[in-house]
Amino acid sequence: MNGIVVALIGIVILALGYRYYSKFVAEKIFRLDPNYVTPAHKYEDGVDFVPTNKFVLWGHHFTSVAGAAPILGPAIAVYWGWLPALLWVILGTVFAAGVHDFGTLVLSVRNKGQSVGTIADKLIGQRAKILFLFIILILVLMVNAVFAWVIANLFITFPASVFPVFIQIPLAVWIGVAVYKRQKKMLVPSLIALAIMYGAAIAASKFGFLQIDLVRYMGGEDGTGLFGLSTVGTAFFIWIVILMVYVYIASTLPVWKLLQPRDFINSHQLVVGLGILYLGLLFTNPSITAPTTNAVNDVSWFPLLFITIACGAISGFHGLVSSGTSSKQLNKETDARFVGYLGAVGEGILALISILAVVTFFSSKEDFLATYSSFADASSSGLGVFVQGAATLAEGLMIPTDIATTIVSIIVVSFAATTLDSAVRLMRYIIAELGMEYKVPALEKKHVATSVAVLSSAALALLPEGPNGFGSGGYVLWPLFGTANQLLAAISLLLIAVWLRRLGRNYAVVLIPMFFVLGTTMIALGQQVLQQWAWYGSNPDTLLFVFGAIIFVFAIWIVLTAFKALTENKNNTIDQDKTLP
Repeated sequence: MNGIVVALIGIVILALGYRYYSKFVAEKIFRLDPNYVTPAHKYEDGVDFVPTNKFVLWGHHFTSVAGAAPILGPAIAVYWGWLPALLWVILGTVFAAGVHDFGTLVLSVRNKGQSVGTIADKLIGQRAKILFLFIILILVLMVNAVFAWVIANLFITFPASVFPVFIQIPLAVWIGVAVYKRQKKMLVPSLIALAIMYGAAIAASKFGFLQIDLVRYMGGEDGTGLFGLSTVGTAFFIWIVILMVYVYIASTLPVWKLLQPRDFINSHQLVVGLGILYLGLLFTNPSITAPTTNAVNDVSWFPLLFITIACGAISGFHGLVSSGTSSKQLNKETDARFVGYLGAVGEGILALISILAVVTFFSSKEDFLATYSSFADASSSGLGVFVQGAATLAEGLMIPTDIATTIVSIIVVSFAATTLDSAVRLMRYIIAELGMEYKVPALEKKHVATSVAVLSSAALALLPEGPNGFGSGGYVLWPLFGTANQLLAAISLLLIAVWLRRLGRNYAVVLIPMFFVLGTTMIALGQQVLQQWAWYGSNPDTLLFVFGAIIFVFAIWIVLTAFKALTENKNNTIDQDKTLP
């Protein structure tokens, strides 16, 4: 099969989904009102509530949700063959992810910019809300640990990416000041910043002294590390500490000062990166060498495929971003379609090229099967194969391999970092809300809540023992990330269904994908908790069992409560449609 043909089919379907299906949902289901006063205007505070141009907000939203997951998940899921992964990415984006991201954004805008966890109180009751907040808290905690782990490992593996990524921070602050203090346009400064970043990437690829390689500084892998750790373990520890200091600062700054301009830079970086990869696909014209479907014996594709590809088809974390930060910056309610649904489409396009970069990288089917010989091998090799495959596509544009590899790793790190500090900001909101609920005033303070978020995330990334030695936390937690993420998406869709039903609207557009996502996720989580991670299971793991069991029980409780609310005949108590929130 030709890679270009597959890419064209995927892009056309995604474009049609945005053009027609999202328009139908916007006009007939959500009934967006261009005159509605959004929370960004009503509660404008210059910190979290900031009316924002839809293109800038799309950049923030998209890069916050498009972390490493839409790359890593599809790169692993091709283990079962490229066709099942492709179908789930395309159909999941059009009918599930787009509606979910769009819906949670509109739901939040209609409710004072509150998160889906808070809105759950109004829709299905306070007890369910508390359980939902705890599920969200656990998920965000895992996101922080997983993405910190990913970034630290990429810094160690690709040291040429460190300097360009770090230089982005002062550039973003400069843009924020220029735009919001001096009323300048953001486009030109962000393009200049991107050019500086890629100039730094080229220089770092060619000159070793610009590569911040902590392992090499300590004498290589055979050198002496700190605290009795290996040099790799020491480097990992140092990067985690640096990342946690960074996200503490980034998540407490006003959104205009770092988050928005950095995300706008990253949105251009994504366009450039996708342009390079898709043009590289066009010029190299590769054939797909991986099998269309792959019969395996160790892990069944159902239901695991649908949680392995979480981001890239549908992701509960997107609803947290939509309702946690994006809803507080939406200038007009009608911008929600562009920001929410198109953001999901953009991630689908990213997941699509991730699949193609992997399945066209190998010279033969046998080479693919040798690398993807088991699900464990696919999980450990997927991200590295993507980076190499993407670099191979970039070579089609005459970009040297070392520079292409650095640029691809910068893109992955930038998106993962964006997701990380947005997740810490979200976690701060949740901790403050729980502090209010349980009357612990200290937790309502910004810096106290942020400190709890950062310290717990660092501990989860560093402390659990695993196959990768010290700092295996992110790797160990990855199997639970997909199920928790999809479960959150299903519950969010269920909340939107309750809301639409109370408004007398057609809620089938959210109920159908909700049933599918909820069913596959609960089956997968039940199998993992009861058959694999329990002490009597095939792969006992106390950490995963405890986290998984808590989420499983909480989820059953929330879903039963939500279905009860869905079948009750109640008047609308949360949305007067044309009134202020």
